[in-house]
Amino acid sequence: MNSVKKHGSDGALRSQRSTKDPQRCCGACHAVVPPLRDEGGFTLVELLIVVGIMGILLVLMAPAFTYIKGGNDVTSAAYTIKGALETARTYAKANNTYTWVGFYEENVANPASPNSDTPAVGRIIISIVASKDGTKIYDPSNLGQQSLTSGLTQVGKLTKIENVHLWTHTDSPSGTGSTLDTRPNVLSTYCIGDASPSSSTKPFGYPVGNPAPTAQYTFVKAVEFSPRGEARINNSTINVNGTEVFPFQTAAEIALKPTHGPSVDDSSPNRVAIQLGGVGGNVRIYRK
Repeated sequence: MNSVKKHGSDGALRSQRSTKDPQRCCGACHAVVPPLRDEGGFTLVELLIVVGIMGILLVLMAPAFTYIKGGNDVTSAAYTIKGALETARTYAKANNTYTWVGFYEENVANPASPNSDTPAVGRIIISIVASKDGTKIYDPSNLGQQSLTSGLTQVGKLTKIENVHLWTHTDSPSGTGSTLDTRPNVLSTYCIGDASPSSSTKPFGYPVGNPAPTAQYTFVKAVEFSPRGEARINNSTINVNGTEVFPFQTAAEIALKPTHGPSVDDSSPNRVAIQLGGVGGNVRIYRK
């Protein structure tokens, strides 16, 4: 490296670096910088493969999602019905009166004419009503038709449950456990479903009032709660021979199946049974 000697003002000999070749100096001082790496993404072929795999997985998983959704619909419906039964029983005891939980199913394909649907599939309608004066309203010894509508007050709004069907069970559970297949076996007479029980001769309509308004729905299947919380299917009408048409039972049942529109899904394992005790009125849900 070239340098020249120079005397400063103080007479000292100083050294000064030559500036004749700055390019050379800079070239010696700087290291060689390698080129930046190309951080590339997916190629088109790789992207197409990933999209194809995702499509196959979605096709395979779709039936599983449908199955889960159906199960949730039925389970949700069961808890809604359980809540309605417990509400009616609590109201009866708290107000020293009789209450009824009415069940009606209409065909979702023809909801404009609910009282003439055949078959009635796809939407369950629940109404909770109570006796205004604390009595049964009807005469138990009279086997004729006696509408309760004018003597009732509505407890809450109508409840409508979609995608479920009232089902009278045809299986024979063992009665030894807590699942659907091992639940207590209830006689069909005391199961609120599509084939039972026989229509009550003590129905009530919706809306209620005195005089009775034109009925939008007529409930001929119901659970009746006494002021002590005792539960009966339909009512306690007494036959001419002195026996009750619907006497107390250890358990009564309301069973459900899922639906797809107006069609019942008979192949689905997602079935639920809601059982309630006659005297205690306790409600329990049984599933697979």
